[in-house]
Amino acid sequence: MKAYTEHLWFNTRRSRELINITPKVEECLRKSGIKEGLCLVNAMHITASVFINDDEGGLHQDFEGWLEKLAPHEPTSQYRHNLTGEDNADAHLKRTVMGREVVAAVTKGRLDFGPWEQIFYGEFDGRRRKRVLVKIIGE
Repeated sequence: MKAYTEHLWFNTRRSRELINITPKVEECLRKSGIKEGLCLVNAMHITASVFINDDEGGLHQDFEGWLEKLAPHEPTSQYRHNLTGEDNADAHLKRTVMGREVVAAVTKGRLDFGPWEQIFYGEFDGRRRKRVLVKIIGE
């Protein structure tokens, strides 16, 4: 069995952003040479997420609105975590809802997705450098 590891780095312009990283993950898969196996994509920060869904702008706006209703950023005083001097408790909660990682099957050298599936990096406390782990195992 072979293994391939690469880190993708992000430094978003906004605090919250959704980025389609499917092409970057596909490039990692191409470089790995693995044809059959599994691909793990993992957000390496506790205020960021990796998830699979549709790349449709209206849906992305829906995620933003829904997450803000579940865990509003303001007022920051509503969160005990923010008493430590932080102001990102909502980002931790949003990450928990959206997930830490995805695992996709690799078949014949390609990500084995259903229709419309894409991999996204969800940033909920951005404007600083963060990374995503891509780990591919197989033959």
